[in-house]
Amino acid sequence: MTNEINPTPFDRSVLSTLRSLIPNRDVHSLAEAKQVAEHQAIRLLQLHNIGDGPIPVEFIAELPKIEIELVEAPVSGASFWNGNAWIIQLNKHENYSRQRFTLAHEYKHIIDHNRADGLYLGSKDLTAAAQAEHAADYFAGCLLVPKILLKRAYYGGMQKPSDLANHFQVSEVAILVRLRQTGIAEPAPRCLPASAPFSRSWQYRMNNPTQLQGV
Repeated sequence: MTNEINPTPFDRSVLSTLRSLIPNRDVHSLAEAKQVAEHQAIRLLQLHNIGDGPIPVEFIAELPKIEIELVEAPVSGASFWNGNAWIIQLNKHENYSRQRFTLAHEYKHIIDHNRADGLYLGSKDLTAAAQAEHAADYFAGCLLVPKILLKRAYYGGMQKPSDLANHFQVSEVAILVRLRQTGIAEPAPRCLPASAPFSRSWQYRMNNPTQLQGV
């Protein structure tokens, strides 16, 4: 802890900076929780001076006390504290685009640690846990496909979902979701889910630290 009057964001940990964006009160709607998630994603990009796509996934892996493991697993990913560092486990058999999205999704759960009870209260339609998964998906979309960069690419002539997916290194499904979330495309009929929350049932650890495919 420094004694400076106006410490820069990096005088605190990145996690502390992002957690400071969570209101010091209960958040009573998923919509507001998603707004918090978007603000955190934008702030994270600002902290690393990232202003163009594709968003490099390496910076999450390089943050202090973050370790990435590629493992055999029945689901896409999991995250937990092992006593010394935050572990993010990714399914080694999934493609690079999916691993990128999962990494961002799991990092949001790390940001929410010890604050989730106030962020996600549940509703008649969604449990608190389901809200947390939706918010993590939203954070990942905002981080990997930022609104300003998506609009720049789309209105610059890159309008095919496949081209946008290649540009941002995410799936076409993620692009279609972000096109709707940002208001660029009209909401589709109920044929495509707004998000696909990950299972949180996988919480074992395998000691196989490695690097993401393609990183």
